[in-house]
Amino acid sequence: MNIVNSLVVSLVLVFACGAVSAANDPLVRADDSLLEKMQQARIARGDTYQPRTEHFDDDGNPVYTNRLIFEDSPYLLQHAHNPVNWYPWGEEAFAIAKEQNKPVLLSIGYATCHWCHVMERESFEDEAIANKMNQDFIAIKVDREQLPDVDATYMTAVQLMTGSGGWPMNTFLTAEGKPFHGGTYFPPAIFSDLLDQVTDVWSNDPPRVLDFADRLSEAVAAGNALSGTAREVGDREVYNARLELVDSFDDLQGGFGTAPKFPREPALAFLLELAQRNGDTEALAMADFTLQRITAGGIHDHVAGGFHRYAVDPDWLIPHFEKMLYNQAWLAKSLIQAYQLTGKQEHSRTAKRVLDYVLREMTNDEGGFYSATDADSEGAEGTFFIWTPDELATVLGEDDAELAAAVWGVTEQGNFEHRNILHLQGPIDDVAANFDLSESELTARLDEYSEKLLAHRNKRLPPLTDRKVITEWNGMMANTLAIGYDTFGDERYLQAAIDAVDFLWRVNQRENGRLMRAHFEGQSTIDGGQADYAYLAQAMLTLFDITGEPEWLRRVRLLVDHMNEMFWDPQHGGYFIGAATVGGASLPSRPKDLFDNAVPTGNSIALQTLTRLWHRTGEDKYRERAEKLLNAFSGNLEQGASAYSYLLVGALELLRGESGARQYAARGKVKADARVEDKKVTVSVSVAPGWHINAAAPLQDYLIKTRLAAADDAALANTRYPDEIRRTLGFQSEELALYEGQFEISADLPVSDAVTHAVSLQLQACSDEICLAPETLTLKVAE
Repeated sequence: MNIVNSLVVSLVLVFACGAVSAANDPLVRADDSLLEKMQQARIARGDTYQPRTEHFDDDGNPVYTNRLIFEDSPYLLQHAHNPVNWYPWGEEAFAIAKEQNKPVLLSIGYATCHWCHVMERESFEDEAIANKMNQDFIAIKVDREQLPDVDATYMTAVQLMTGSGGWPMNTFLTAEGKPFHGGTYFPPAIFSDLLDQVTDVWSNDPPRVLDFADRLSEAVAAGNALSGTAREVGDREVYNARLELVDSFDDLQGGFGTAPKFPREPALAFLLELAQRNGDTEALAMADFTLQRITAGGIHDHVAGGFHRYAVDPDWLIPHFEKMLYNQAWLAKSLIQAYQLTGKQEHSRTAKRVLDYVLREMTNDEGGFYSATDADSEGAEGTFFIWTPDELATVLGEDDAELAAAVWGVTEQGNFEHRNILHLQGPIDDVAANFDLSESELTARLDEYSEKLLAHRNKRLPPLTDRKVITEWNGMMANTLAIGYDTFGDERYLQAAIDAVDFLWRVNQRENGRLMRAHFEGQSTIDGGQADYAYLAQAMLTLFDITGEPEWLRRVRLLVDHMNEMFWDPQHGGYFIGAATVGGASLPSRPKDLFDNAVPTGNSIALQTLTRLWHRTGEDKYRERAEKLLNAFSGNLEQGASAYSYLLVGALELLRGESGARQYAARGKVKADARVEDKKVTVSVSVAPGWHINAAAPLQDYLIKTRLAAADDAALANTRYPDEIRRTLGFQSEELALYEGQFEISADLPVSDAVTHAVSLQLQACSDEICLAPETLTLKVAE
């Protein structure tokens, strides 16, 4: 029997005991001074603050207030007036648990989580259940988006015990933070009974509980560890990851696996990288089809733009209606790359609608991006997003409503709670053909309808917006907006990216250069984790690529230096999620984020960022750290390589070089940026001051000439080089022909229907003192 099965058997034995009744106890225990402080904290939140509770006195004031009123988290504030005596995560709660010899009940969720709201309403607002929690437990509430390392630790424990996980997550701990039982959502009767059982076994058989907690904590530590066996990483791991994705691909509806279906953005990014790098047509077809099906489905908000978090059915029709910032960032990025590789206007339109949605509805006045919007409004899930035929007719008029209903599948019967989630029956060009319209004609009409429906929808009671600004997620979004500008040329996207990272640098960076993770209502709280540093560095590096401003590169270096100092594991390699202690309390083990699930991990982003920083600076310390990071994961890649999809994107860049239209050579001294217009490729080259590259026709036969050619080294027609500069340098007595500064090389491309083109640029860079080895860059550029 393996350790996981053994633990589960032990768990069943521990909780086979009978339940006992809990005695009555005051619902919220606090001394007078604390009560006064909590009251003042509630008042200080102002007239717009609305306590979320069912319990009010005759004057309309909340009956209960707990320590969460002091917190800077929308999720924790949702629970600040439960009758539960909640503590935030920290040293105080565990010290009291130890002093009173009570188990800890740790409840983890987030502000826009539907089932978190359900359990709050059913259990945490129930005075009888709250009474049991207050008497027999120290209750801690955690916002998983603020403390991802806490969430990761206990999610691993719950998955080991139950085989699955999710939120809300409720875990029972010892005073040392070691888990011994847990689960996700519990109906109120079952939860109440579980509280009695835990109280009984804690009181009557503590050695058994402590022994189980020790063994489970060891299993959690093992589950969060790297294998420690270094091996060479290369084509085999890439092949295995690709094969796993092919095997799990849903060729009927797109995506991977069965319902519930998540977009799996890291897997899409990996497939698109293979398509761009290797011309992998099957990988491109899988990514393209998946994005088309997601765009057609109800998971896509056809009115406002943007995407819901996942679909509960296999064909992407019925979403879980919350909208997360990180999904917008990564799906928009994949759509942009798919547009570059396929030329399909559908992907371009959808990507722009996502970016516009974020700028319109998810951006604060200072440039930061909000975290999410809720699934629920008016007490039910999805109400804000669904439609009836009569509503379409009222907003659009009878004739337009008829077409809109036919295109978006709106019927009297409905497809969700007797109303309708808007969706398309397939790719928009196919849908247009069914109505004898061109794609551009149909999209013009749908854009007009969407604008009118959005204005009408905005009169409804909207879902809650989690206005917390998370550094990690803002870095993701800023990076995608910068790429959006680079692709579409819309200055709004570049300015939004700059505004966001400048806002983070202003409010979430301390004087010592350290980052904070979250900003809410004017306060920056929670020490930044490794992913905050990695994602913000990635965004700033993209801005450096686009603008050439050296300040962005300076900031990236600073962030990476802090990341290496604070989170690198010197013993086993890889980066920890966070610090050794969290809020003064220690976790049973210090976790690492290993798997590219909903988004790439901080480790995966670090690998890519370190590699690119090496390409741009020529400093070997970044390459060496990237190699150590990849080596640390090499053993894990032997099994389930597709779980590390984006790590492999970074690995390909480290081992094979970058694959896009913009690349660096000569230890960052030369930057080449290709573009294609009217079947002509133009490469803009920038050479650092004090450096040059040899001309296309050097005066000496032994010098390596600059040459623009097709990727297969075939000559291009009408190649045009800049005028050469002739100069005598210190290391060479003969006159040299060279290029320096900024210039362009262009050529005509062969006649082809291809959307993307590949050209090679051969060069050799020299300074007044040394010449570097010749290099050839392969630049892949979209029409």
